[in-house]
Amino acid sequence: MISTGVEKAWELLGGLDPGVVCANAAAGFEAANGNYIVRSFCADFLVNPGERSVRSENPLGAAIMNRFGHFFLHSCLWYLVHAKEISFSGKPISPLNIRGGGMFFRGSHILPLDALAKKYGNDRQSFTQKGQELCAEILDFGDASLRLFPMPRIPATIILWLGDDEFSPRADLLLDSSCEMQVPLDIIWSTAMLTALVMM
Repeated sequence: MISTGVEKAWELLGGLDPGVVCANAAAGFEAANGNYIVRSFCADFLVNPGERSVRSENPLGAAIMNRFGHFFLHSCLWYLVHAKEISFSGKPISPLNIRGGGMFFRGSHILPLDALAKKYGNDRQSFTQKGQELCAEILDFGDASLRLFPMPRIPATIILWLGDDEFSPRADLLLDSSCEMQVPLDIIWSTAMLTALVMM
């Protein structure tokens, strides 16, 4: 299934039971004002279907909305609509290996991993420091690696391979295979884009 626009997501979200949404999406809810509370990276975002507004009182959250609001809004709203209360598979998967991903993650949908590799290709410390600013878990893959949480039930792993005299630096982004059961393919892409961009 491929999602449609943001207005449709607002419409669908407004008709859902907040208790069900919160359980499925690992989100909170403020009954007094109708805000869903969604944790993304290190920031809490307040999502209000009645007002059709998203905001964050966290400086990082405000910066994400200012710079990458399109990707965040699209990802977050459809995540709240579609998320399911299921465990991570623990099996990392390339977006290209997701059903339909080999065709979708190409052309204008290529993730900016070359730019990410160029930025950090010889600077493991800055890569790790940036990840820590985003509440990433430090992993042991490649020359440096991070697990980030753009959405509570959609972890993304970025692996950095440092450049040397023989090889150019490389960055890979992997998703837990359960992402296929959480959101439509274009929302997987939007969430992966958001993850890559916040690391830049």
